[in-house]
Amino acid sequence: MLTKTHSDPAPAPAPVLAQRAKRPRDPRLDVFRGVGMLIILVAHVPSDHWALWIPARFGFSDATEMFVFLSGMASAIAFGRLFDREGTLMLTARVVQRIWQIYWSHICVFLVIATLMSLAGNKPDGTSYIQSLNLVRFFDDPAPLLIGLLTLTYVPNYFDILPMYMVILALMPVMLLAERIHRLLPMVLMALLWLTAQFSLVHFPAEPWTERPWFFNPFGWQLIFFLGFFLMRGTFVAPPLNRWLMTLAFVIVVTTIPFAWYMILNASPFFREAAHALLPLTDKTAFGLLRLIHFLALAYIAVHAVGVGGRRLLHPIVYPVTGVLMKVGQQSLAVFIIGMVVAQIIGIWLDHAGRTPLPTAIANLAGFTVLIATAYLVGWFKAAPWKT
Repeated sequence: MLTKTHSDPAPAPAPVLAQRAKRPRDPRLDVFRGVGMLIILVAHVPSDHWALWIPARFGFSDATEMFVFLSGMASAIAFGRLFDREGTLMLTARVVQRIWQIYWSHICVFLVIATLMSLAGNKPDGTSYIQSLNLVRFFDDPAPLLIGLLTLTYVPNYFDILPMYMVILALMPVMLLAERIHRLLPMVLMALLWLTAQFSLVHFPAEPWTERPWFFNPFGWQLIFFLGFFLMRGTFVAPPLNRWLMTLAFVIVVTTIPFAWYMILNASPFFREAAHALLPLTDKTAFGLLRLIHFLALAYIAVHAVGVGGRRLLHPIVYPVTGVLMKVGQQSLAVFIIGMVVAQIIGIWLDHAGRTPLPTAIANLAGFTVLIATAYLVGWFKAAPWKT
């Protein structure tokens, strides 16, 4: 008969075993977030010719939808499980902690970029970089706008996505409690909040001297965030692969191009006028309905193109690329913050080097390299190798 000795390891407590048995990461989530980070960098570089070829130029939705939707999916893994395991109080505490982290990231990014614009001086045409980001009032009279910066009542356009994200995170406990009452109740709340944005019933002031609201209305954009959130939780079920749905998705994506691509809009008064008429449905601030439809069509195509569970992303032929994108996607907040600063540095460099193809390619590839290096560096710090 076997007897327990002092050398036998004690059985691990159940919570420890649960923590060890972590669900493997979904490669689709990380790869597409990584792609989104690179696209967002290009989109943020002032007058970057590469931005003429990002997906946003060919449709109503862009990398912002991808970023917010996938952030919702990632939050379902991080926050949804905490809610299921520990309840509302611990979830709320974790959400407050995350909002606190994002808040100070937002403040630091603003101060760093404002300092950078001040040091950069003027563009070759004589325009100041401070003026290019509409920060003149901040430098002329910083005292009241510092208060506005800290209270989020002063949110210049370039710095608007993180405040939106904070408000959406604050809605998470409400949505999860609604889900506990009935699984369809979150959809009702999501639709009602989205409608308030469509009719401009609720918004946040972006600057004290005008009535301009935040560029991203969080009550509109919460729809795409929580759609990803509850799809990942299984509260909502994504449609399976279907030939007719795939055909419809392709039709939506292709027919959208003439209403969005600048070359067609410049050449055709008909499509230009039609695109103008569709503006209430493609509005980015309120997250118009056609943006949602276009994004869902793209997402349906993409999720089935990469195979069940994203298995095609792990193929040895493509993994040298997708593996790097996964690392970037895993550190999306840090990469996004660095990308905002790097985009302005690239813009300043291109102002002086010229925007011919070679300098533009060098600048963008250098920016990608910085983002990738950031992801690996942050991953290294999070692993805390000094503890091993």
